[in-house]
Amino acid sequence: MGRMWSFRRVRRVLVLGGARSGKSVAAERMLAGRDRVDYVAAGMVPDDSDPAWAARVNKHRERRPAHWRTLETRDLEPVLASSAPPAVLIDCLSTWLAGVMDDLGVWDERDGAGPELAHRIDGLVGAWKSTRRHVVAVSNEVGSSVVPATASGIRYRDELGLLNSRIAAESDQVWYCVAGIPKRLK
Repeated sequence: MGRMWSFRRVRRVLVLGGARSGKSVAAERMLAGRDRVDYVAAGMVPDDSDPAWAARVNKHRERRPAHWRTLETRDLEPVLASSAPPAVLIDCLSTWLAGVMDDLGVWDERDGAGPELAHRIDGLVGAWKSTRRHVVAVSNEVGSSVVPATASGIRYRDELGLLNSRIAAESDQVWYCVAGIPKRLK
């Protein structure tokens, strides 16, 4: 993957995989030789309430190059619309979606949450489709996972599956990681 990787003809790349599949490492390797990268951490900012999450985030921080700029945000549309630096890595769409669903009150079935979620997803897909940046996004593949036992789990799985499908349709390449091995699907 490393030597064959080039952004000359590729602008949008989606890297899918299950938990601990190596998808983030694969995405980071795709951008490893670039000097200017915006690393977008789209998940929850770690705090003392969840030491396991904080440890995972720290492991990601330690692994990426120090000269990459880190942005901790769920506001992905302006990131994708920006023109500098030329490359961006979004890690990950799964945590972005969970955070947006939480922010909007989807779990509590807050009035208007469903249409607002659809609007946010449409906005992200539109920004992905029109970005001029070289972008690699990571997301969890949920189509092969355990069937959730709760209504909220089913809703999340369904929303993420649809988001992944829409982003994949607008991507130049799609990769799938299993046991640390990335394979190109598209």
